[in-house]
Amino acid sequence: MAFASLVTGNFKGLLLFTLIVLVHELGHIIAALYYKWKIEKILLLPFGALTIFHEKLNRPIKEEFIILISGPLVQIIFTFLLSLNYHNPDIQAYSNLILFFNLLPIYPLDGSKLVNLLLNKLTSFKKSHILTIYISFLTIFLLFLNVQISLVFLLIIIFITIKVIDELKKHHALFNLFLFERYNYNFHFSKHKTIKNVKQMKRDYTHLFKIDNNYKTEKEVLSKRFDFKRKM
Repeated sequence: MAFASLVTGNFKGLLLFTLIVLVHELGHIIAALYYKWKIEKILLLPFGALTIFHEKLNRPIKEEFIILISGPLVQIIFTFLLSLNYHNPDIQAYSNLILFFNLLPIYPLDGSKLVNLLLNKLTSFKKSHILTIYISFLTIFLLFLNVQISLVFLLIIIFITIKVIDELKKHHALFNLFLFERYNYNFHFSKHKTIKNVKQMKRDYTHLFKIDNNYKTEKEVLSKRFDFKRKM
């Protein structure tokens, strides 16, 4: 996209697009700093940017939701104020394009994270993650069928498809990390739920396991999985 802008001489368009993308990420960053989330890096991607956080998977859903929506909200406010001072139709056009694409339910876009958070409210962490990946694949397929193919679009589709496949490969490792955090750290959640196995564990819940008519805590169940000293 940058190369196409340089070849066609559309420097203002490139600068405007980049500015709106960076302001969008700034919204995520401001909210993340408020909740004291650790920011690892900011990646510039073919379709925008992505802020990578180095945080626990068991952080409250509410915090992640506020951080997630802060990006689009700050972008909308910024482009509205910018449009008041500069009467350029490209401002709103670029902003709408970025918002629409970014809210598609495709990993790693904000839309997929929103879907994942909603699913986490309804079902387990493991099931939420795999469903988000399947929805990403379905959305990519529907886009491919309904959008006019261009070189830029094709490159973006290839890029995000690779990202979704990579996330699918990480599914089991991510689930184990989720469980290990629950074993290694002392999280305090107000909501409680009785379940039968670790695959049913949810975010924002403390679980009690019912196994053979006996009740066990999360630590007791997960210690059999992660207590390496005992295994040795």
